[in-house]
Amino acid sequence: MKRLKVILSQVLKIQEDTISDETSPDNTPTWDSMNALLLVTTLEDEYKVKFTARDIISVKNVRDMKESLKRHGIILTDN
Repeated sequence: MKRLKVILSQVLKIQEDTISDETSPDNTPTWDSMNALLLVTTLEDEYKVKFTARDIISVKNVRDMKESLKRHGIILTDN
């Protein structure tokens, strides 16, 4: 989870300690369409996965993002 939080923090320009499963575009002003695309490409590069359009559309918050990564075989730890 630490790597994911670092990515989210850097892309969205928010503090890591403010990121939770409920962090979403609805409560994070910097999570706009441009940063959403940047998140997708950064996560694909970092975790060596390729998201489908369905994966991308289904992500509504950090919890969904973690579930999508899990479906691609990425297991996030609390570290």
